[in-house]
Amino acid sequence: MKLSKLIANVDIKKIINLKDTEIENICYDSRKVTKNCIFVCLSGLNYDGHDYAKQAIDNGAVAIMAEKEIDVPEMPLMIVENTRKCLAGISANFFGNPAKHLTTIGITGTKGKTTTSFMIKSIIENSGEKCGLIGTIGTIYGENIIKLENTTPESYEIQKHMKNMADLGYKYVVMEASSIGLKTHRLDGFDFDIGVFTNFSHDHIGGAEHKDMEEYLQCKSLLFKKCKKGIINIDDKVAEKLTKNSTCDIFTFGKNKNADYQMENIRLQKSGNSVGVAADFIGKTSLKNVYIGVPGEFNAYNALAAVSVCDILKIKSDAVLKGLANVKIKGRMEPINVPRKYSMFIDYAHNAVSMENVLSTFRKYSPKRLTVLFGAGGNRPKIRRYEMGETAGKLADLSIITSDNPRYENPMDIIEDIKIGINKTSGKYIVIPGREEAIEYAIKHAIDGEIIILAGKGHEDYQEVKGVKHKMDERIIVKKILEKLKNNF
Repeated sequence: MKLSKLIANVDIKKIINLKDTEIENICYDSRKVTKNCIFVCLSGLNYDGHDYAKQAIDNGAVAIMAEKEIDVPEMPLMIVENTRKCLAGISANFFGNPAKHLTTIGITGTKGKTTTSFMIKSIIENSGEKCGLIGTIGTIYGENIIKLENTTPESYEIQKHMKNMADLGYKYVVMEASSIGLKTHRLDGFDFDIGVFTNFSHDHIGGAEHKDMEEYLQCKSLLFKKCKKGIINIDDKVAEKLTKNSTCDIFTFGKNKNADYQMENIRLQKSGNSVGVAADFIGKTSLKNVYIGVPGEFNAYNALAAVSVCDILKIKSDAVLKGLANVKIKGRMEPINVPRKYSMFIDYAHNAVSMENVLSTFRKYSPKRLTVLFGAGGNRPKIRRYEMGETAGKLADLSIITSDNPRYENPMDIIEDIKIGINKTSGKYIVIPGREEAIEYAIKHAIDGEIIILAGKGHEDYQEVKGVKHKMDERIIVKKILEKLKNNF
């Protein structure tokens, strides 16, 4: 693409050495520079891309975008106010503005972004259309799961993935719009068709994230200045403040009788070894006895958010019902098929707060026994181990303490730290250091009506030991163990 076309409609303050150079790629990491690219100087907490412009030129860059004048040879140097914001603009241009060919749905909120994204994706796919996803689990389209470093990747990656989706005939993409992603302009370069707000609570404060809760909320509100329609959880106390300066049409959901989309008669449901929640959705839609195939009353909120989106998209109710009943969120209370009358779930819970949420949720289903299998990550604060051990001891009937990404630590040292916490309680536990052996123990000793939670790994498919990520997917492990034990039951 010619440089002039690449920077069209991008706010450039000054251009030095203007030449209409042919640009073959956009790069913002000097280690990944390709020949004939434009190098965009981004500044981070621990680095400044301006310091690496010369290295980028040596590696083949033919144009530079920067926030200040720097010494470069006779090549185009574009000075801009904010390189992250302009990276989004030139990335959209480079990939042909793919958002124009997709219905784009962005979801922000402290909790529920991943679950709501998967619910919307499931409903759309049950309507017969293709829906891509960009978020915590990665970028998903077709059978591809491309892992990401951040919940919301850099704008270049977003535009590239949207281009691939559009080329493959996708009509929809749903993505998690993190507050950091909104703050750092990763979601610039296009407007969302629909923006969703799930809820707001304390998180991401300090360090490189947000200075305080006020800024955290302000960053989330940015979504509703860059979408055509906004869907807001009216039950959340910040709802009015969040939308104060919004520029989109606002729709609301919640238990509040003034909401556009309402829910009532929420109830837990358990059948055989599957657990979920059901609710009636009323208001702008009318769906009675809706079954949601993930546990917890709070998931009724996530489901109602998804229903609100899909009603605005005019997706038929049978697709909504099928999509919610069959939804699976990888690593988030993800059910695993087992042959007997107990239930097994994989969840990413890897700290005390998430452990408490998961165990409390499943405790409400009155299991005959609630078992949690977990470890704690190595080279992380020890207090996390104590707290996880204490939480498990208080809320589970049985804890199976094992290994989880020991990294450069001895797994047994980590287990001893967990035991310090669990020994503050009267909770029963057993130690089995090998994770596969621990899972086999849980399956062999399962009883009818039991709920077993494999906590900590979630969507991860590896075990990190001494700097090496060894392949380890708990879904595959369970399947292998069940095959091995099938004649024993």
